[in-house]
Amino acid sequence: MLQSERSLRSNLPITRIPGDGRCLFRSVVYGACLRTGEPPPSHTKQRELADELRAKVVDEFIKRRADTEWFLEGDFNTYTIQMRKPQAWGGEPELLMSSHVLQMPITVVMQDTNSNNLKIIAEYGQEYGKENPVRVIYDGYGHYDVIQS
Repeated sequence: MLQSERSLRSNLPITRIPGDGRCLFRSVVYGACLRTGEPPPSHTKQRELADELRAKVVDEFIKRRADTEWFLEGDFNTYTIQMRKPQAWGGEPELLMSSHVLQMPITVVMQDTNSNNLKIIAEYGQEYGKENPVRVIYDGYGHYDVIQS
């Protein structure tokens, strides 16, 4: 079955994440806490963990520059400087680097408007295992929430 054709149950519990420019990082750290058996982080703790993850993700880009520079938009140095700012939105490159920083698989889903099912649109970090990934849901417009599974 093609990756884009696989679906998940649409009744999985979704935790809404604040849209403050950190939603990708907040969602990932929230999911990572659940995956490791830690309690869900408070909004304040989410923010702290998200900012820590963001810094480590940018450091990972720099460490892997030879492998990552080609797929980042624009100048690499400008990109990494901008991405350190808390209001900068993260996307696919940051999800990939998050999986390396956390050494965890991350699965991204979107809601299929026709079927209402959740479709897997991307999987990162499968070299760290395929079981129990951090699951985030992308709304298609730049916002991420976390799926509790």
